[in-house]
Amino acid sequence: MRFQLAIASIATFALISGCSADTTSTESVAPAESSATEEVIIESETSTEETPPEEEVVVEEIAEPEAEQWTVSQENALGSAESYLEYSAFSREGLIKQLEFEGYSKKDSIWAVDMVNADWKEQAAKSAQSYLDYSSFSRSGLIDQLEFEGYTRAQAEYGVGQVGL
Repeated sequence: MRFQLAIASIATFALISGCSADTTSTESVAPAESSATEEVIIESETSTEETPPEEEVVVEEIAEPEAEQWTVSQENALGSAESYLEYSAFSREGLIKQLEFEGYSKKDSIWAVDMVNADWKEQAAKSAQSYLDYSSFSRSGLIDQLEFEGYTRAQAEYGVGQVGL
């Protein structure tokens, strides 16, 4: 907005201070380092009268390209990832491997797992509880098991701590 006002001010000053009297000019100005796609058009008509000419500033918005659409495979991989996390706990690595096992490409599997935005520490805690529900583990043994499942050391230690070991 400041850029548009500056252009209007400069154009007005130029017209008042005596630029050619009987001309009509149209200029297109776009900011050199701006990421926004706007075009500023300044039109001015001058007359031989002594009063300053009226000036019209027209701003046209150029439509941004649409956001990249997800592929059908990505949408399906994302749906599968969300479904798996609804009924079972997975590490990030484990969920990627599960999606690949289901036939999704590695690229789509990684994309989907990153899109679910899971709390991997919380997933480790759920996995730890699941292991303890059917078997006994020492603290170090359960940490090792969680790491084997693809959790990081920090995630595994957090998960084991959440179940009381």
